[in-house]
Amino acid sequence: MVNYNGNIMEKDVASLSIDNRGFTYGDALFETLKVSHQKVLFWEDHYFRLMGSMRILRMEIPMYFTLEFLEAEVLKLIDAKQQTQQTVRVKILVSRKQGGLYAPITNDVNYVITSQVLQNDFYTLNDSDYRVDLYKDHYIAPGLLSTLKTNNKVLNVIGSIYAKENQLDNCLILNTNKSVVEALNANVFVVKGTVIKTAPLSDGCLKGVMRKQIMDIIKLMPEFSLEEASISPFELQKADEVFLTNVIFGILPITQYRKKIFTKEVSKNLLAKLNLKVRLS
Repeated sequence: MVNYNGNIMEKDVASLSIDNRGFTYGDALFETLKVSHQKVLFWEDHYFRLMGSMRILRMEIPMYFTLEFLEAEVLKLIDAKQQTQQTVRVKILVSRKQGGLYAPITNDVNYVITSQVLQNDFYTLNDSDYRVDLYKDHYIAPGLLSTLKTNNKVLNVIGSIYAKENQLDNCLILNTNKSVVEALNANVFVVKGTVIKTAPLSDGCLKGVMRKQIMDIIKLMPEFSLEEASISPFELQKADEVFLTNVIFGILPITQYRKKIFTKEVSKNLLAKLNLKVRLS
């Protein structure tokens, strides 16, 4: 089942026009949520990111697109699919209504909500080896549009194919200034001594919801200092630890970059604090 503009329908019945602007022009945004037993994690951050992104893309935000309305639409689908006692991955996709070529004839929107069950209620540490390398065939342009979760994810798709072809678990993406921006599906943090660094939004990294949670946690840890600064590939070889963040897996430590082996101690510490934050929120 899916929720299409407020209507719950079977997935096989729901369909998009071949003129859908998300399909024809990538004129769409999406939010990926983690919902545990009907609790939408970090919902306010997701909601305000979606609203801000719609404004940047000059989409018309319906008056009824309130915080409460969209949360209720998510939970309506979960209830219809009998997933209320499970943890699920939810995707909200908002596309501009069809019509026009590059210039749309309307800025009104459609929305589709989908869900699928996840295995873990809380965030758990990945104890397996996790190998990454740089993806250097294409680069992200620094700027505001690169920080949005739009349908324009061709770089991430072919980067994922590259990772699979080279027996890698993930790749780190560079911007046109050759700075490390993020991973194919996550933000990246680099630990060296007592400094934890992550790329600034001005470098073109995704404005990740989990990125924000982890940054907020680090700011409360007196033993570490947080830096939002450009990351050079050279720094990866000198780092003590490198980890990835997204809202589905939480924190994922990288164990190997080329011949460099990393520890996981900071990741373990942050993961415990993240789960505590989830329980108390």
